[in-house]
Amino acid sequence: MTIEIAPSILSADFGILREQVQLVEDAGARIIHVDVMDGQFVPPLSMGPQVCEALRDMGLHLEVHLMVDRPETIQVETFAAAGAGTIIIHAEATPAVDYALELIRSHGCKAGLAVNPATPLSIYEEIEPDLALCMTVNPGWGGQSFIASSIEKITRLRAIVGDEVVIEVDGGVDARTAGLCVAAGASRLVAGSAIFGQDDPARAFNDILNAATIRN
Repeated sequence: MTIEIAPSILSADFGILREQVQLVEDAGARIIHVDVMDGQFVPPLSMGPQVCEALRDMGLHLEVHLMVDRPETIQVETFAAAGAGTIIIHAEATPAVDYALELIRSHGCKAGLAVNPATPLSIYEEIEPDLALCMTVNPGWGGQSFIASSIEKITRLRAIVGDEVVIEVDGGVDARTAGLCVAAGASRLVAGSAIFGQDDPARAFNDILNAATIRN
């Protein structure tokens, strides 16, 4: 199983965003995670499609995590046009999950489905996304502590979706928790403050990747 680390720019210094992204790309990152928040599905507000447009020429895969209500109404189309390669929606954010995933695919993007820590995994028994995101903190804020019970949830998720679907983990991922997530069945790990909140983001990226790979 190939293990991927997706640095989240939520914790990056936006005054030197391209430079920070270049640091992790030089360290081996091929995916950048873009957290989008609308102030409704989660209380904070964050970045818009202009951030994707600013990074799209760097050649990295832009993974957009839509923490927004009713993403199918405008956000999917907007971020696909801005350069997203993967768009992730939340199961809790729309009654039209299947329609939203197919809309994402119709714009040429991989379709991801996220669930919050308290959300049951049963939706994955009905719908098969390209990527299943297991939130290991409550969404909306960076720097939270990893919810320990998530390890067992990741294991159950892998049993449901099988070997072909990417399982991503987001929240509290660092060099300590990365290996635990991979051992449970995760194949892609999102890390924000554990990378961009450090003095040396490139070294932090490699520390997490090495910790994850050892357990693979």
